[in-house]
Amino acid sequence: MPISISSLGAMAPLVKIAVPSAADSGGFQDVFKAAVGRVGEFGKNADQQVENFLSGDGEDLHRTIMATQRAELAFELFNQIRGKVVQAYQEVMRMQM
Repeated sequence: MPISISSLGAMAPLVKIAVPSAADSGGFQDVFKAAVGRVGEFGKNADQQVENFLSGDGEDLHRTIMATQRAELAFELFNQIRGKVVQAYQEVMRMQM
């Protein structure tokens, strides 16, 4: 008997990223600092996973690859968002008052 897709339920995300809203923080600067810190944490975690794998401390290859991919994707996403923010800033600066 085939299993219907609806019976599987929703998949939980691998990592939940808490993004502070502008109302909760001091503004854009705090949100930007938090994002930079989070990307840095992903990078440090990936570095630690690779070190553990290479030293044979019990990390398996799958988890190591997932950690490095997560860090790479976080950096790429951050870089794309940074580009859009810079582009928006340049557009506002070109506006005539």
